[in-house]
Amino acid sequence: MVYVTTASRVEAEKIAQVLLDERLVACVNIVGPVFSLFHWEGGVDSVEEYLMIMKTRESLFTVLEKRVGALHSYEVPEIIAVPIVAGSVAYFDWLACTLPR
Repeated sequence: MVYVTTASRVEAEKIAQVLLDERLVACVNIVGPVFSLFHWEGGVDSVEEYLMIMKTRESLFTVLEKRVGALHSYEVPEIIAVPIVAGSVAYFDWLACTLPR
């Protein structure tokens, strides 16, 4: 799974559509708004953002990371991959059929 935050729902939907069209992800959940607090340029900042939760293959991460970076409005977008340690066999079968190897 890959987590990415965006400045707006419109931006999240735009990025999601490109990644789906290019088969870099099988599914994208968009959650929000979420309230984020973070260190930035010597201080603490806070904003409302939208969180994208994307399902993909580990082998696609490098391409996905570059594509998100090219599409994203942030100077330093959050692009974090975390492993899925368990899940339903049916879901994993669907994921395997959806994405290229």
